[in-house]
Amino acid sequence: MSTPTKYLLQESQMPKFWYNIQADLPKPMPAVLHPGTMQPISPDDLAPLFPMSIIEQEVSTEREVEIPEPVREVFRLWRPSPLFRAHRLEQALGTPAKIFYKYEGVSPAGSHKPNSAIPQAFYNAQAGVRRLTTETGAGQWGSSLAMAGQIFGLDVTVYQVRVSYDQKPYRRALMETYGARCVASPSAETEYGRRVLAEHPDHPGSLGIAISEAVEIAAQRDDTKYALGSVLNHVLLHQTIIGLEAMEQMQMADAWPDVVLACTGGGSNFAGLAFPFIGHGLRGGTAPRIVAVEPSACPSLTRGKYAYDFGDTAHLTPLTKMHTLGSTFTPPGFHAGGLRYHGMAPLVSHVRELGLMEAVAYNQVDCFAAGVAFARAEGIVPAPEANHAVKGAIEEALRCKREGKSETILFNLSGHGHFDMTAYQNYFAGKLKDESYDERELAQALSGLPSVPA
Repeated sequence: MSTPTKYLLQESQMPKFWYNIQADLPKPMPAVLHPGTMQPISPDDLAPLFPMSIIEQEVSTEREVEIPEPVREVFRLWRPSPLFRAHRLEQALGTPAKIFYKYEGVSPAGSHKPNSAIPQAFYNAQAGVRRLTTETGAGQWGSSLAMAGQIFGLDVTVYQVRVSYDQKPYRRALMETYGARCVASPSAETEYGRRVLAEHPDHPGSLGIAISEAVEIAAQRDDTKYALGSVLNHVLLHQTIIGLEAMEQMQMADAWPDVVLACTGGGSNFAGLAFPFIGHGLRGGTAPRIVAVEPSACPSLTRGKYAYDFGDTAHLTPLTKMHTLGSTFTPPGFHAGGLRYHGMAPLVSHVRELGLMEAVAYNQVDCFAAGVAFARAEGIVPAPEANHAVKGAIEEALRCKREGKSETILFNLSGHGHFDMTAYQNYFAGKLKDESYDERELAQALSGLPSVPA
């Protein structure tokens, strides 16, 4: 009998709790600071932006947080998601390694993002909120929150980074299909957007700017809250359902990963897969190598400074300690829009500082080449963001080939690329180039980091 290709859990086996890695870390993460007082923020400081149920999750150190049944009911549309053994890719590479991938592209929005969009919309609706504002890069998060808002009866406005707004019209159409309003950022709708446009009328936008616009609008209205698609603790918490399922599925496959990889921009899909495995190791279990794969054009983990910084460009957010390129840094317009963020999730950054993970960076052309090789072997066209994880997995598999090692590799295929085919057309036409950031701009952005007393 041949080795199975896919490993499926029943709906009844879906996790009932999210996993909070903070319960197992040997050292607590640095406090989030109020930029005015430089003192740790209180729940009241966050109340204008988030409902109290989400604030409680943001500061929780409990190991398990229950997933509400109404959220699990929606999750059943696509969860548990499948785990695949990449037999054909293994054969194409001629590697003795075993390659597995957790496929999150089966969600209605096509990525892992609904794993947090659904609970965020649920908690806001429970709190009587009527409207949500958010930002999006590639559009994966924006379309996911648009879907979640429709399910729970919330109006959603999405500020999409202009370069992605122009590159990905079908993502914008998907958001509108779900009932959301999509606005190119920087926009004339906010005070901060108008300031940016006054100085740079053709500004390509950034996630930091889009966050500023969404936060500004949410803070002005009592019936409106803000929803973030990555970076914050509660978002990473929601995504751990990925890794919890994957652990069960790896046991079904009678295997355990030696290496776990995921692409990293803000950190949500990476944490979603990796944190449960890191926690397993911290509690005395077998600990795999954990590798974060980021773009060379926006390398917060491999080139950023670990320091307190703002999460947005207008400096409306609290200060968090994270690997950052500087909040004023604008990355070039490469096609992995979901990875164009100046900072890494504070919790991922803390885990990196504790030595519990590694980080590598690759250029976009090499990542697209890896994605094409994967598509031709496995049949799934990855999103540009997920191509970074594919590239990382292929590099590990080729290392195993050189070393003659039969290691087990697990990576997160965080979304499909069906709305990103223009990027693939550009790749095949030779128009897709490796983008590089301006070293002087990076130095300037890092020199402007806020001064925080030791």
